[in-house]
Amino acid sequence: MTITEFTIRLFFALTAGLVIGIERQWHHKSAGLRTNTLVAIGSALYVLLSINITHESGDVTRIIGQVVTGIGFIGAGIIFKEGLNVRGLTTAATVWCSSAVGCLAAAGYYPETLIGTFSIILVNSLLIPLDKWLISRRNKKE
Repeated sequence: MTITEFTIRLFFALTAGLVIGIERQWHHKSAGLRTNTLVAIGSALYVLLSINITHESGDVTRIIGQVVTGIGFIGAGIIFKEGLNVRGLTTAATVWCSSAVGCLAAAGYYPETLIGTFSIILVNSLLIPLDKWLISRRNKKE
């Protein structure tokens, strides 16, 4: 892989993480701009490393599998319990998704990176009113 291709793929990952991070920061979430951008970049760097060292022989997916495991560990640290309530699940899931779009970008799947990024933004933004309505409906029954 040329340094130009490496840079383009890393830039796509950075941009995807940045866009997701802006949405999270806009909604005042704990894992915002920098966290999601760094997760996407870090995931992309591991995938790019894997691609570069296994270009002739080897299994690129082995490092990707380890990235998923590592992000799961980070996600577990984001989730916390307050009494009967559990908080941070959506933030942890968003960080997990940021990692996935970073992996997509690093693998050169640019349209898929874009689709994934905007899907994450849509879920986190457009489903808020529905989520609030469902919670208020549940609270009325209790």
